[in-house]
Amino acid sequence: MRTRNTDKEQLVKSKAIDLLLRDGLEGFSVNKLAKECGISVATLYIYYKDKDDLIMQIGQEEVKNMSTQMLEGFDPEAKFEEGLRVQWKNRAKCVLNNPKIAQLFEQLRTSTYHEAIMDAFKNEFKEHMGRFMKNAVDRGEILAMPVEVYWSIAYAPLYNLLRFHNEGRSLAGKKFVINDKIMWQTFDLVLRALKK
Repeated sequence: MRTRNTDKEQLVKSKAIDLLLRDGLEGFSVNKLAKECGISVATLYIYYKDKDDLIMQIGQEEVKNMSTQMLEGFDPEAKFEEGLRVQWKNRAKCVLNNPKIAQLFEQLRTSTYHEAIMDAFKNEFKEHMGRFMKNAVDRGEILAMPVEVYWSIAYAPLYNLLRFHNEGRSLAGKKFVINDKIMWQTFDLVLRALKK
């Protein structure tokens, strides 16, 4: 039995992400990936059972990486404004430092892989975010609301700014680059919308 080569495994992951972004889920194949990596298809099966396993493993690994980055320095017991500010900083850093992964998540979000990949968020991340929101409600800092409403107000504006940045243009087609002034101006408006 052939052993795993970590350098080759990293190459496979990197090329797989590039191919998924370039060709989409429908155009992605293990044959194309093997050719891009300069390896045999059989070598891919050392690392993954099949195409679905490959996509799932890469997606789940990246979700866990991003989850860890988003929790860096975050305290679910923090006051609402302070905790939300840390989340915005971490999420922005995460997307700006990993634009390919952010784009890949957008693709996977509308795919049949979505639910299984997002299950990787279930443990510590979801527990911390849930406790943070509950604490803010219990302290009277924000109103109780469905998590979907909360997320739409608290984070969707940030992700839209980051999407404009990664695309390099705004809705009007003008050049767009996110900066601290724009991000924190938006944050202040979000805070006003959420705080009691």
